[in-house]
Amino acid sequence: MTAQETNSLHKRMNRLSEIVGTLLVDGFHYLALFAIGAAIVWSAVHAFIGMAAKGRAGIDDILLLFIYLELGAMVGIYFKTNHMPVRFLIYVAMTALTRMLIGDVQAHQRPDWEILTISGAILLLALATLVIRYGSARFPSTSASSSP
Repeated sequence: MTAQETNSLHKRMNRLSEIVGTLLVDGFHYLALFAIGAAIVWSAVHAFIGMAAKGRAGIDDILLLFIYLELGAMVGIYFKTNHMPVRFLIYVAMTALTRMLIGDVQAHQRPDWEILTISGAILLLALATLVIRYGSARFPSTSASSSP
């Protein structure tokens, strides 16, 4: 076998391994997204059935449904764009902290440091969202397909 034949074989093997590797990674990616999406739907339906069984939904129950909605939207956006929407994670965290704050206020009905801490954390997350939105508007990212 000559050096040119060896080099040609090496290039074909590299192309084949790249194709197979891309297929495997993409397959895992889509399988994981469907599994996460199914888990979100399953959990949301379970929570909704629990609310229906109670015969009422409190504010913390409704906020829980909003958390599931944001997680589902995040999976959908990631599925369509292959970009993780970091803002949605912050929205989920803010909603979860608000849910925790409401539960704490309902349980204790008195102001204390825990309430101030949770409120401060929500404020910091809101500021982080503002910074991210400002940064993405002021310095938009370029996609790989549009770069030269």
